[in-house]
Amino acid sequence: MQISSDDFVSRIASDSSLLGLMRTSIVLVLAALLALAPSCKNKSTEPAGGSAAGSAMGSAVAETGSAMGSATAPTPPPAPAGPTDPQIAAIVVAANQVDIDAGNLAIKKTKNPEVKKFAELMVTDHTAVNKGAVELVTKLKVTPEETDASKGLVAGGADNRAKLEKLDGAAFDKAYVDNEVAYHKAVIGVLTSQLIPSAQNAELKSTLVGVKPAFDAHLEHAEKLQASLEGGGGSAMAGHKM
Repeated sequence: MQISSDDFVSRIASDSSLLGLMRTSIVLVLAALLALAPSCKNKSTEPAGGSAAGSAMGSAVAETGSAMGSATAPTPPPAPAGPTDPQIAAIVVAANQVDIDAGNLAIKKTKNPEVKKFAELMVTDHTAVNKGAVELVTKLKVTPEETDASKGLVAGGADNRAKLEKLDGAAFDKAYVDNEVAYHKAVIGVLTSQLIPSAQNAELKSTLVGVKPAFDAHLEHAEKLQASLEGGGGSAMAGHKM
C-alpha cells in the first residue's frame, strides 16, 4: 500500500504520541552526535603518545615548581644571640646597684634589727661585687654597654624604692624582704641561663661563676628572714650567719 507524503505528514500531525516519539528520537540522536564529536576531534588531532607526553610534561613542571618553591622559601630568622661582654658588664653593675640602693633605704627605715643586718650585708656584698666588676672591665678595656635589660633593672629598682618609701614598720620590712627574695631568684635565673653561658671572656665568665654562690646564700638568707617575719618572730634569725 502506497502512502503519499501528504498523507504521512497528515497522520503524524494527527497522532500526537507518534510526534512526541519522533521528537524524543531526534533529541537522542543529536545528543549522541555531540558526545562523539570531541572524541573524534581528539583522535584526529592528537598524535600518538600525546596524552602520555602531556602527563609527563605536567609532572616535570610540577616538580620544577616545587623545587623552585623550596629554593626560594624564606629561611627562619636566627635565634637571638645572648648579651655581649660589654652588655653583661652593664647588667651586672645595674643589678648590684639596684640592691645596694634598696639596702641603703632599708637601713634608714627599718626598726627590725634582723632586717637591718640583712640590708647591711646586701650593701656590703653587692658593693664588693660591683667594685670587682668595674676593676675587671677596666683591666679588659671593656666599656659597659646599656641595653633594655640593664635599663629595665634600673627603672624597676627606682619603682620599687618609691613604693617602699611610702611604707613603715612591719609593712616596710615585709615588702622589702619579699622583694629581696623575688629579686635574688630573678637575678640568679638570668645569671645561670644567660650571663654565664653568653660570656666570651674567660675572666668575666669566671667572675660570674664565682659570685653565684654568694647570690645563692643571699637568697637563702632572705627566705629565712621572710619566714621569720611571716611567723611573727624577729629573733628566729639571730643564729643565722652568712
